[in-house]
Amino acid sequence: MAESKQPKSGGGCLSTLLFLILLGAAAALGVAVFFVLQPQDLRDLGGYGPAAKPGPEREMKLVLKNAIDRGYPVTLTETEINQWLARTLVTKQGGLLAGLVTLDRVWVRLEEGRAEVIMKRSLVGLPFTVSMYLQVDRKEGPKGPRTEIQLHGGPYDRDFPDLRRGGRFGKLVVPQGFLLLVTPAFEKLAALFPEEIELGFREMARIKIEKGKLVLDPREPLGQHGMPKTF
Repeated sequence: MAESKQPKSGGGCLSTLLFLILLGAAAALGVAVFFVLQPQDLRDLGGYGPAAKPGPEREMKLVLKNAIDRGYPVTLTETEINQWLARTLVTKQGGLLAGLVTLDRVWVRLEEGRAEVIMKRSLVGLPFTVSMYLQVDRKEGPKGPRTEIQLHGGPYDRDFPDLRRGGRFGKLVVPQGFLLLVTPAFEKLAALFPEEIELGFREMARIKIEKGKLVLDPREPLGQHGMPKTF
């Protein structure tokens, strides 16, 4: 009597594939956590370290107000901004983690077209960093042109232009949506400098972020064909 051949079940292949997918996801998560726990390198920042050459100790609010009142551009270097933050910002950590986490410093990295605001903290003595990218956009509104601060650093990947770089957790660059985890901390930071933000961003007609410097100009740009806009 001939034996009937039964088709082999594909359950074994499916379970193996599922196992490999889960294993890959776990490995990717482990690598991501490793980079999150590694603080980013701050040695390239202007004003970093004890050997950094001190810049001029200008009163930021007065510098910005004079530029607006007298109608001239002002340039702030990365070193100057970071040293001003060190002089004026009293860093502390509140909330449930107050006994475990300390906020050591706030830094700014200025790159071509974007700024990165970095918070350096210590968790039971171990350093870690979180950061947020910022871009400045000038748009026409119902009441005329206005300056908008975009909470991202451009496309995360050129193949996915709608996915934005939000910032960095440690050394890991994260998408914009992950900023929800740290936005309250950055909002508290911004609340400490309401006048400087008003003068430096909302009152300035033109803002340009370059490598190592921030150029602020209160003068309205020329209209089309180089002619001034009419009032």
